[in-house]
Amino acid sequence: MPDDGTKPQRFDKSKLPSRHTTEGPDRAPHRAMYYAMGVTEEEMHGPIVGVATCWNEAAPCNIDLNRQAQFVKDGVRVGGGLPREFTTITVTDGIAMGHPGMKCSLVSRDWITDTVELTMRGHCYDALVALAGCDKSLPGMMMAMLRLNVPSVFLYGGAIMPGKFHGKDVTIVDVFEGVGQHSAGNITEEELKALECVACPAAGACGGQFTANTMATVSEAMGLAVPLSASVPTSFKEARDQYATLAGKTVMNLIANNLRPRDIATRKAFENAAVVVAASGGSTNAGLHLPAMANEAGVKFDLDDMCKIFDKTPYIADLKPAGKYVAADLYAVGGIPILMKALLDGGYLHGDCITVTGKTIAENLADVTFPTDQDVVYPTSNPLSPTGGVTGLKGSLAPQGSIVKVAGMKNKKFRGPARCFDNEGEAFTAIQARKYKEGDVIVIRYEGPRGGPGMRETLTATAALSGQGMGDKVALVTDGRFSGGTRGLCVGHIGPEAAVGGPIALVKDGDMIALDGDNGTIELEVSAEELEARRKEWKPRKTDHQSGVLWKYAQIVGDACDGAVTHPGAKAETHVYADI
Repeated sequence: MPDDGTKPQRFDKSKLPSRHTTEGPDRAPHRAMYYAMGVTEEEMHGPIVGVATCWNEAAPCNIDLNRQAQFVKDGVRVGGGLPREFTTITVTDGIAMGHPGMKCSLVSRDWITDTVELTMRGHCYDALVALAGCDKSLPGMMMAMLRLNVPSVFLYGGAIMPGKFHGKDVTIVDVFEGVGQHSAGNITEEELKALECVACPAAGACGGQFTANTMATVSEAMGLAVPLSASVPTSFKEARDQYATLAGKTVMNLIANNLRPRDIATRKAFENAAVVVAASGGSTNAGLHLPAMANEAGVKFDLDDMCKIFDKTPYIADLKPAGKYVAADLYAVGGIPILMKALLDGGYLHGDCITVTGKTIAENLADVTFPTDQDVVYPTSNPLSPTGGVTGLKGSLAPQGSIVKVAGMKNKKFRGPARCFDNEGEAFTAIQARKYKEGDVIVIRYEGPRGGPGMRETLTATAALSGQGMGDKVALVTDGRFSGGTRGLCVGHIGPEAAVGGPIALVKDGDMIALDGDNGTIELEVSAEELEARRKEWKPRKTDHQSGVLWKYAQIVGDACDGAVTHPGAKAETHVYADI
């Protein structure tokens, strides 16, 4: 395989999907449409590459993607292909947070995948470079790559640089926690205003090891992105542009060698992904996104599979929210390859997995030297903790399992009386008014995939608790989910969810709940007989969404433990788009 794709290659058009739109007398009308866009005869008879971006003006995460796409297109042209840029939606959690708009966030992941599929199928494009910047758009784009299974490269738009406040690095999560500090009387409204004005200084996705950076780390660990490309912050424009161009060249090499996403995203690659999530103290949202990606690839890999890996992986990256560093600090010491090198040397990664470079993980990391003069990433022989920064809990409250980020926690056990709320808004109002007690287990339910609908994040509530100084004095459990920026003993993805009559629907105020992060258990201390009596009295609830996209989502979405997916996936396929 050529190293950089700088020499245009010859391609057999008869084996490419775009032959359906450009070849033969019957396709004269189609070619006429291409001529109208300035496409030459030579260009349209070569490979046609979709360049899909989530560019929009919704948030700093996405604002630079359109610019980077132009460099991707340059790389495609150099490699002998015709790039066709198109955009799709994103719902940005930082702005959707804390109000009904958050119901749309997880839903957008699957709609991103669907819209990319429709565009690629409808126009018979041969390959895909997918650019994303914000939480759900990363897995959404990678799911599209796996579903279509045409030669594909993922490109992250990059992380934001940290803001500075009172001489310290800050991120958007500090602002959410500042709301809690303000409600507790610890900071003034003027101080909160000053913080909000400096927390997000430029373009890029949230700077800590929150969901966007977690899934960016996954993209490199799985081999779906060019090494180091997901590590470079957005503000490093020259380097970002070089990696964007390289992504375009790389996809042309993949076409020439017929190396496809499902060749890369094997079971061992998903295991590598779970390892880097645990080792970096990554977002609990990975517990949704990796199973959903696996569903597209036809690989069995659910929450249970992930949690087994979490429990034997050391936590080695001192990244926010549990640690002290941000993505730009990781890049400064060598980026995601440094994290992967430490894990490979420690025997935690499968080094023989193939990647978009055409080389294996081990080959990509062969010339990487782990730096010893830094404390962003630790060697596996001297971890921050011996087990991962994320773990699973299972028990009578969560028979299907649940997930919690334990990175940085000293005490992973908690037992207390339930304080129940039937939606996130009610809980936040009560937390702001301090209508809870130290030692409570706050229960937020009917926020699962079906019950929300949409499985809202509850960062507004969890950040308020942390801001009030109560993050380690109460626990919070929910059938909804959390931001990657959540910290404290917060357990999400509890299943079965309340909307289908799971045990969380049957909890009453005062019931004792016991959590044990060391032993992986979550128990509702109510007798089976009493729960059965409550179940007989329980009735399903209707949501406020009886039409439109949220209604549609609620009808088709599955359980959180399987990734909250909306279709059967590759296991039900009779053909793959790439083979049309």
